[in-house]
Amino acid sequence: MSGTTSARMEEDPLPCGMTGKRVLIVYAHQEPKSMNGSLKDAAVMELGNQGCQVTVSDLYAMNFEPRATKKDFEGPLNNSNFFNYGVEAHTAYKKGFLSSDVVEEQKKVREADLIIFQNQISQNFYSSPKSLLYCTRWSSKAMSVKFPLYWFSVPAIMKGWMDRVLCQGFAFDFPECFDRGFLQNKLALISFTTGGDAELYSKTGLSGDIKYILWPLQHGVLHFCGFKVLAPQISFAPEYTSEEKRKEMVASWASRLETIWKEKPINCTPSWYFE
Repeated sequence: MSGTTSARMEEDPLPCGMTGKRVLIVYAHQEPKSMNGSLKDAAVMELGNQGCQVTVSDLYAMNFEPRATKKDFEGPLNNSNFFNYGVEAHTAYKKGFLSSDVVEEQKKVREADLIIFQNQISQNFYSSPKSLLYCTRWSSKAMSVKFPLYWFSVPAIMKGWMDRVLCQGFAFDFPECFDRGFLQNKLALISFTTGGDAELYSKTGLSGDIKYILWPLQHGVLHFCGFKVLAPQISFAPEYTSEEKRKEMVASWASRLETIWKEKPINCTPSWYFE
């Protein structure tokens, strides 16, 4: 699979067939005609054809609020003298005081069997002078996060979604984290584009192994909340390749999704990332 780390297959880890599966795609890109937009559409189409129920949270289109502030709580604060967002979010979740936009996103997560995060990851915000990417558009069903890689991480709007939605009490508690996290019966997959090619993100490349970048996202966020993490879908440097190659990237993603429910989660331990 182009742009994908190897994925092993096993029996369907979920109790039912593909029909009726629920997928959430958390999508973070400003341009619908971008490569990320094409990858998101491919997922919606393919998963939909399988009989999945697909929901897309298009964060930019939603004007999603990325800042974690007191406005996230509709009831009285637990401690009005000293504001601690994590403590207040935990208390507000238990009492039903979280803001309506956070509650709505948590409902989507709660109902999903698979979450896909779609975005872009790059060293910085520099973009090629070439025109924006236009690819054949597809769609699919899954909870997915799609995004460009910004500064070796997710865009701020995606990070804000994680900060506000995956709060203590909803996604984890202590000691209910990692394999005991509250989202342990769900699959998660990060699909993203990069500004550099695969060689740049190799162990001998200037940016280092791409897996190093994925450690805080896949292990520190998703695995921490209990998700079973599938191998990432990586589309390297689409801005610097041909239209034909970009279409191949989209087709490869759609092809992978045909058997996504048979994939075995990665071994989300330090050895997967650093050995």
